This record gives sequence, structure tokens and C-alpha cells, in this order.
Amino acid sequence: MIERRKTKQVKVGNLVIGSDAPVTVQSMLNVEAHDIAGNVAQAKALEAAGCQLIRAAVPDLAAVPTIAALKEALTVPVVADIHFDYRIALACVDAGVDKVRINPGNIGKDENVKAVADKCRLKGVPIRIGVNSGSVEKEILAKYGAPTPMAMAESAMYHVRLLEKYDFNDIVISIKSSNVSNMIEAYKLVAERCGYPLHLGVTESGTQRMGLVKSAVGIGALLTQGIGDTIRVSLTADPVKEVEAGYDILAAVGLLPDRPTLVSCPTCGRTKIDLIALANEVEQRLRTVRKPITVAVMGCVVNGPGEAKEADIGIAGGDGCGLLFKKGEILRKVEEAQLLDALMKEIEQL
Repeated sequence: MIERRKTKQVKVGNLVIGSDAPVTVQSMLNVEAHDIAGNVAQAKALEAAGCQLIRAAVPDLAAVPTIAALKEALTVPVVADIHFDYRIALACVDAGVDKVRINPGNIGKDENVKAVADKCRLKGVPIRIGVNSGSVEKEILAKYGAPTPMAMAESAMYHVRLLEKYDFNDIVISIKSSNVSNMIEAYKLVAERCGYPLHLGVTESGTQRMGLVKSAVGIGALLTQGIGDTIRVSLTADPVKEVEAGYDILAAVGLLPDRPTLVSCPTCGRTKIDLIALANEVEQRLRTVRKPITVAVMGCVVNGPGEAKEADIGIAGGDGCGLLFKKGEILRKVEEAQLLDALMKEIEQL
């Protein structure tokens, strides 16, 4: 059982982030910011995929109506991603946004930061401080020579103090890097220095294949240490894939207690069944199952039930047929064409 880091809890719309609240999965829209219909359509697809928090870029005041449209169309909270112009943040709060993502150091004078903090406090809107390896202040970069984990952590804490200076503490922090090792270390440093909830992510992680690998390593490593309260898997892909990947990471580290765990063997020369296709089919069907069970898909009857004897239910391939087993005990032999349906029927009865 993972012991979660204790943090302040921050309310974002109908969500609570931090401490014992479940780790939430979020994503970001990638439709052109002024395309209201396109953003709403993509956001609804994300919501249907289980996305719990949806972020949208707001590059200028002309894009603020997109935030208002998203709020009207969705039931999940909406986050406005803002850089440079503090007036955009003020307008998004007036438009009903649930959370604002800013880098306090790049929105100008301290009075601009105060204006955003005051407005967000008045409306009950939290702020995510978003630091990444490319946004570290010049003075801090000069001190460390590069965007090192220490530099990123110092930048994040500088921004925290800036908001706290104006009596604002409904804060979530992210400290992202495309370097997985630096990302892990930076989050650990900030986790030691403050009690605010953390938004985990590996920025610019890459394509669906490599981005998922890097995100799983970085986000997963921190989650296993109890660090992290909300996650975004950044992929150069359809944002729905980010949501699926986020849930897969949470399941892999044991933070989705109502989800099944699939174990399957890598196959070998003894395999006489199309196990790869079968395992993929089982994986797809399990996406809608909400039971804390372990399901095994094994390649042969020689060691399938034995190696997977801890599984709640499983199948092991044979030559044109297979075995259905439960906790290592064989239930019956099933024709290959019926294996998948037989397995799913048993799962329904568990």
C-alpha cells in the first residue's frame, strides 16, 4: 500500500486535489484556441474517456469565450493555461474557469500577480504554478548554470512565495522537465520544501510510444513514493490517449483499487494459440470492468495455471482449445473460439 504524501487540499470545481483524495487524471486540448466548436467537441471526447480535469490554452483575450463555452458544455472542471498577460487570467476567472495555470514570474510586475491572486481568492479559483526547464528565471539559471533540479525547485518556491506574499495559498505546483531524472529529482525537492499538492508530468515527452515510456517512468516513480496528486501524460498524440495512459499508470502502481490487473505471458515456442491477439482483446474488454481482480492470459497449459495461480481468473492456451482456471484450479476445457467469451462470463460472476 502506497502511503501518500500529506498536503493541503485544493478544491477545483467539483474535484479535490491533495492528500488522501484520489490522484486525478487530466489532459489538455490541442485544437486551435479560438475554435470554440472544435474545442468543445474534443473536450466532450475527453470527458467521455474519463478525463477528470481539462486544460485549454488561452493565448489572448479573444480566446476567453472558448473557456465560457467549455464551462457550459462540460461537467468536469476547466483549467485556463495562461502566459504573459495577467489580464487574460482575470478575464478567464470572470468567465467561470475552475483553475488558472500561470507562471507568476512571466506576467509582469508584482502588482499584476497581486491582481490575479486577489481575483482568484475572491472567486475561489486555485492557481497552478507551472514551472518547466525552459521557464527558469535568468538569475536562477545563472546561479546553477543550467535548469537543474535545484534550479527548477528554487524557481517553483520563488513563485510560491510570490503568491503567499499576497495572502494566496490555494496552490498546486508542477515542475516539469523533458529529462526524466531531472523531473523526478525536482519534484522530490519541492515535496520536501512545501505542503502544496503536486501536478506530475514529463513535459515534451514525445510521441505516443516514447512519451508513454518516459511518462510511466517519471510519473510512476514518484507515485510509488507517495508523491503526486494529479497527473498529465503529455503525448504528441490524440489527448484521449493521454487519458488512457494516465489511468494505465495509476493502475500499474496500484492507485486504482477498483480496476482489474491483467497478467499475460510473453509467449514462447510452446504457444499454439494466437495469444497476442487474445491478450489484446482481453485488455480492451477489461477497460470497462470495475472489479479489483487479477486476470491471467497464459500461452500454454503446461505452466499457465501454475505460474498464474494467484490470479482470480485466467485462461491458458492449448492446441485449438484452452483451459479456464480460477486461483490455479482448472475449471474446464474450452474451444479456442469460445475462450474470450467464457473468460468474460466468469469475470461477470466474480
